[in-house]
Amino acid sequence: MACRRTGGLVNDCGCFAVFAGHRQTGSEPCAGAARNVVCGVAVLAQEGCRAVRTAAAVADDVEVLAGCGQFFQTLSDGAEYSFWLESAREESPMSVASYVGVVPAQLSPLCVDSARAAAESGGEDPFAQLEAALACALRVHPDVAAATGLPAGLRGGYVGYFGYEARAAMGMEHGHPVPGYLPAHEAPTPDSLWLPAVRYLVHEHARPGVAARSWLVGDESWCEVAEQLLTAALTPVLNAVLNTAGECASENAPVNAPVNAPELAELLLFPAPAAEAYMDSVRASQHEIYEGNSYEVCLTAQTNARIPNPSPELFFELYRRQRAHNSAPYAAYLRCGDFSVLSSSPERFLSVDEQRNAQTKPIKGTVPRGATPEEDAAAAAWLRTDEKTRAENLMIVDLLRNDLSTVSDPASVRVPVLMGVESYSTVHQLVSTASSRLREGVSAVAAARACFPGGSMTGAPKPSPMQILERLEGRARGVYSGALGFVSADGSANLSIVIRTLVAHDDGAVTLAAGGAVVADSDPAAEYEEMLTKLRAALPPSVGRVVE
Repeated sequence: MACRRTGGLVNDCGCFAVFAGHRQTGSEPCAGAARNVVCGVAVLAQEGCRAVRTAAAVADDVEVLAGCGQFFQTLSDGAEYSFWLESAREESPMSVASYVGVVPAQLSPLCVDSARAAAESGGEDPFAQLEAALACALRVHPDVAAATGLPAGLRGGYVGYFGYEARAAMGMEHGHPVPGYLPAHEAPTPDSLWLPAVRYLVHEHARPGVAARSWLVGDESWCEVAEQLLTAALTPVLNAVLNTAGECASENAPVNAPVNAPELAELLLFPAPAAEAYMDSVRASQHEIYEGNSYEVCLTAQTNARIPNPSPELFFELYRRQRAHNSAPYAAYLRCGDFSVLSSSPERFLSVDEQRNAQTKPIKGTVPRGATPEEDAAAAAWLRTDEKTRAENLMIVDLLRNDLSTVSDPASVRVPVLMGVESYSTVHQLVSTASSRLREGVSAVAAARACFPGGSMTGAPKPSPMQILERLEGRARGVYSGALGFVSADGSANLSIVIRTLVAHDDGAVTLAAGGAVVADSDPAAEYEEMLTKLRAALPPSVGRVVE
């Protein structure tokens, strides 16, 4: 790519353009119809701006393009590697914008298949690999971001995940193993996989006082092609919304319907993990606690299903159903070559902004929603006051405060929210917030490394329960329990804990895992039921169910 003086993504190698779109008022529709359509877009070029046409948004809180996944379907178009990061919850910082991206065929992702093998052989550390790649990544120039109104967030960089076994990067010290960090089992998926964010769409969601807008970020030739593809693909969608049978859009006009979505031949059936085996592991965890080897052990179980006639298109349709069923602040779909990650995580692992402000939001404590308003309120009240649940949460908050303190100004470490209740479509959860300001020179990747794996998925103190879990679980966790999201070339990052997540392989295998924190006074039967509740929370009825 040739370098221009003005453009979007800029480094010594070249520059990318930013196409910026904003919502303009169209013809006045009747009440209840889609009221606004985005059609104004500016391309930043050396000679100035020119008007073109791109993406669209409709109604107050329903954006057709984002809602039906048309952005992703149009832009990814069978690409080997692609991504969609989004949030379906207004209170989440990630709800400001969704990111839909595709990796050009000539580029390869950053990948470490086995972090343990790399650590033992002196090979590439997955955290160091990402850090080095970010140093020379294409990025959106601040002046271009300001000129186009591009919101804070992903401005070039990488989108992907660190799997749970990526902790092996911290598993050797002076040639000797570090207890708990060297995994005994290898995952079927790479321990680390990061996709270069060089061609992507940013969609800023409509919210009170802010109109929906869209930007295409990438090389100018791709932006122009993508804009044309989006216009062609979206025109019928918009016409259907605005002119269905000559009437206003209504509940009889399903604007969220996907285009040519494949059908699931039969529901996915996930066998419930064996109750006695799981409860035995709970008791074994308690024995370790009684012996003084841990305070808390975050035990998990995995179950597997097989999908008939697997395809990336079907995986995306399953994600679309998952997204509609379980609105989550850190929803994500990653297409990773020969497998896909379908995540509806409610939990933040770590965010870092441009001013080095860091935040983590551990979840400890889950209870199903009640069937009536009275039962629901009682469930939330119980979660807020249950001594065992509060103890679980407090232990992890203390652990994460310690993790943050190793890379932050000590006086900046705070807990602005301690044990607040957050409610989702199927469960209430007890969530705390720990924040800090990173020390000068500490990057978002370095902070992620210091906090990895997330304490809510290990227990406390971290090394000992990881050793215990290796023995009791007897398997690799893979993508599950890791961290997923973006690390921006401007130094910011937003990563979730990988829970409520399906991993679908092209051979038809689909995995799902869940667990909970075991403490001294845990009831094994109750722990088993909590684990099942979390498995069910990741499964829309239109996708599958847990079979007991």
